[in-house]
Amino acid sequence: MLFWGVLVPPRPVWVALLWPALAAAQNVPLLDILKQELDRNFAVLKDKGEPPAYYLAYSVVEDETQYVTASFGALQGSSGNRSRNLDVTLRLGSPQFDNYHRMRGDYPQFTSGAALPLEDNANAIRRRAWLETDRVYRSASQRMIRLRTNTQVKAAEEDSSDDFSPAEASTYVEPPIALTLNRDEWGNKLRRWSAEFQKHRGILACNVALVVSRETKYLVNSEGTRLRHGRSFARLLITASGKAFDGMDLSATDSFEAETADRLPKDEQIQAAVVKVAARLTEMLKAPPVEPFVGPAILSGSSAGVFFHEIFGHRIEGHRQKDEAEGQTFTKRVGQSVLPEFLSVVFDPTRKAAAGIDLNGTYVYDDEGVKAGPVRLVDNGILKTFLLSRSPIKGFPQSNGHGRRQAGAEVVSRQSNLIVESGQAVDSAKLREMLIAEVKRQGKPYGLYFEKVTGGFTTTGRQGLQAFTVIPLVVYRVYPDGRPDELVRGVSIVGTPLASFAKILATSDRPEVFNGICGAESGNIPVSAVSPALLVSEMEIQRKPAGVDAPPTLSRPTSTGGGQ
Repeated sequence: MLFWGVLVPPRPVWVALLWPALAAAQNVPLLDILKQELDRNFAVLKDKGEPPAYYLAYSVVEDETQYVTASFGALQGSSGNRSRNLDVTLRLGSPQFDNYHRMRGDYPQFTSGAALPLEDNANAIRRRAWLETDRVYRSASQRMIRLRTNTQVKAAEEDSSDDFSPAEASTYVEPPIALTLNRDEWGNKLRRWSAEFQKHRGILACNVALVVSRETKYLVNSEGTRLRHGRSFARLLITASGKAFDGMDLSATDSFEAETADRLPKDEQIQAAVVKVAARLTEMLKAPPVEPFVGPAILSGSSAGVFFHEIFGHRIEGHRQKDEAEGQTFTKRVGQSVLPEFLSVVFDPTRKAAAGIDLNGTYVYDDEGVKAGPVRLVDNGILKTFLLSRSPIKGFPQSNGHGRRQAGAEVVSRQSNLIVESGQAVDSAKLREMLIAEVKRQGKPYGLYFEKVTGGFTTTGRQGLQAFTVIPLVVYRVYPDGRPDELVRGVSIVGTPLASFAKILATSDRPEVFNGICGAESGNIPVSAVSPALLVSEMEIQRKPAGVDAPPTLSRPTSTGGGQ
């Protein structure tokens, strides 16, 4: 759901490039404390455990968030928080068969994201790590007993690859990230911007919010890896909601993302976006609801990014190819055509920006300590590989740096920065001409243009329907007779993946970015999707249900701030 070969240089170059980081690594107290306790516990579990441990890792995520929010010209909140959480990964048995072995759809959960002190107090941190390691060991041991029993009575698995793959030890330490935000200054700006919504009668709720966060990750493991790296991200979100005459709840939104708050657009651009959101919602409240329809459509670049994330990205995550409870849409299609031959798909967590926008799915190392790098999943329509963590799958024994998780969850293979490349691109005007021509060819009364979406979700399990839903916010009917485009409301895009890919006809020549948060088995993680607009020969939409409640019975209070 979206609300998103191991790249290791030759050893001599590796050491030379990271020598400053190697020296700096000796001066990170938290890494030293974690390593001392890891060595102590691993020595015991490796020699005396039954079954013995062969791998142990301590991962700490330190989060700091500052936020300010305002509504209808008044400050609603201004606060900040900071936390540290420890995850323990302990593997018993051997890489060929360990406590993380999956049996048809079960997802083992050992770690819990235990809270750590915010200060580098060695005694407090080591005590917490010791207790968590002991707890995880007991749980892992019990699971190993169950797994050994199950393998004797269950049918043989189709993918018998190992449970864990080796990775070269890495040492890398970034300077700590500072987070500074003048909440008073931003509070005044948000008050001013949110006051715009007072002028519009149909807007029942609004919010202009700024969230600035920094995340620092620490990792040590029994292989010798020692990492500290992080990221910062700022998001300014504008939302407004109302209720149509038939009770349908509607919303309009816009957002700006950047690595830091000072990289966000100028005040004038944000003010203009607020005005546009208010005007757009006012139009939507008067717009006609859609009826179910199948016909030609254009998805804007940001909408297409969500489309690819949902219908393609989740289905090429590595762990789904090994899990026999999954639909495994593409498991046996490596080397075959899965997209039109003019399309390629790359996942690149090292890419920091695209189309002038900072990307949300950027990282240097994944959550298993594997160095990130670009991975070409589809080349000219041909599927080449999958997104891989350190859990091997048949034909792909090594991670490509996509093992990810939220603190408190177990690592699985996940998406990063999805980038769609096109070899059949035209400018926006030509793409619209092609849409109208396709509408006429099919004899349809109109086509559709999806300008903005808010997210989507998909089902990938074998027991469920292999389908997806994308949730648009702004949709237009495009008429072939020259009438102006007509805004409509209450739309959901629905479909199945293989049928949808076959209907892509062309793309625009201008990529757009969708930054978001993706939720799946390993929690919520930051992702991005970069794509040009898509022309598709057929898109199916369904009507969203109308709301139960009617619009407010009472008239709204008279504004004292110049509103109407």
